[in-house]
Amino acid sequence: MADQSRTVPVVPAVPVVPVVPVVPRVPAVPVVPAILRDSAFRRLWIGSAISLFGDQFYLVALPWVVLQISGSALAMGTILMTASIPRAVLMLMGGAIADRISPRKVLVGTASGRTIFVGAVGALLWFHVLQVWELYILGFAFGVADAFSMPASSAFLPSLIGRERLVAGNSVMQTTAQLTTIVGPAPAGLVIKSLGAAWAFVIDAISFLFIIVALWTLPDPPRPAAAKKPPMWQSVLEGLRYVGRDSALSALMLLAATLNVCISGPMSVGLAYMAKTKFGSPAAFGIAVSSLAAGGLLGALMAGVIKIRRRGVLLLGASAAIAVCVAALAFLNQLALISAVLIVMAICAAITNIHLASWIQGRVDLEVRGRVVSVLMLSAIGLQPISLAIAGFLAAWSLTGMFLIASAALLIATAAGAARSAVRAIE
Repeated sequence: MADQSRTVPVVPAVPVVPVVPVVPRVPAVPVVPAILRDSAFRRLWIGSAISLFGDQFYLVALPWVVLQISGSALAMGTILMTASIPRAVLMLMGGAIADRISPRKVLVGTASGRTIFVGAVGALLWFHVLQVWELYILGFAFGVADAFSMPASSAFLPSLIGRERLVAGNSVMQTTAQLTTIVGPAPAGLVIKSLGAAWAFVIDAISFLFIIVALWTLPDPPRPAAAKKPPMWQSVLEGLRYVGRDSALSALMLLAATLNVCISGPMSVGLAYMAKTKFGSPAAFGIAVSSLAAGGLLGALMAGVIKIRRRGVLLLGASAAIAVCVAALAFLNQLALISAVLIVMAICAAITNIHLASWIQGRVDLEVRGRVVSVLMLSAIGLQPISLAIAGFLAAWSLTGMFLIASAALLIATAAGAARSAVRAIE
């Protein structure tokens, strides 16, 4: 998967939690064209876009291959779990490694590792000798790569384009990510149908080469003067202490973790369950997912051109708006209205999510940027299994009750954030 696209924690097919925005310091209208005129950013963007497009072939092929080989949905779930465990366990170490070595070198290494593993699976599938246990190894390898590449990607971008253009850069990256999720799966399915699943893995492996080449041509971030490096566990603790000393940063991360718990599970579990119980059609679930993708795309585009003057107000307002939308899902029975609500939710989440990445990337010192970003990502990714489990239990009890409880929890978290002067004072 493309390393550079992962600037913030993302739950697949659901909106990312709202977080603090930042005021763009460039004119609103030409901001995106200006960032694309930067040759270094343009190389990174093109390489990432091609790799992200290749990812869609992998994401479509993997469940298909698992079901073909094993015929088990349980195998699919446990393979995903195999990826999530190292991602959560190693995330803080990944941030420390990015700060200690170089985020660019980490990204080159993880992209190279992904190329080898996904290419090997494609070759095994080509010769009809692929076994399920080898897919577990692939999932584990991708989870490890995520743990290192996700904080590294967020740490690398500010050094490449500067703090004043972070909103524009993140907007372009997130817009590209949304577009690839919309246009990529259909050609991936056609390739699998006509040429076989092995080609999907091979295409993904080839796509990684583009981001590797792009990263290879870019400079490393400036490094501080050489000094004796502390043990790894001390480096991790330094990142945690840095977050704890910054009252605004720690308040936002706590709020982000709470919001992720309230959103990721109910959206991932609730939308599928709603499509089954209310509409009895997988097409309804597809429409819901497409609505979220469309809203995320619109929000990513809007984030690059909208000026934000009261960042704390945007955070709290977006949180409250999403809470209202979640509550509305408990009572709506028309697919068109549900889709409209999901689009609004995704727009709010995408705008604030992009500004979160930009705010943290610009606020945090270079020496600890990777570790601080890893704390934020862990607060989201590490709690996803808990959110999914709670949402599954509540949905089995009452779908309406699940959405209402999630909405109430969101409103409580928003009120708690509003009570913190550090959050309200952010300009």
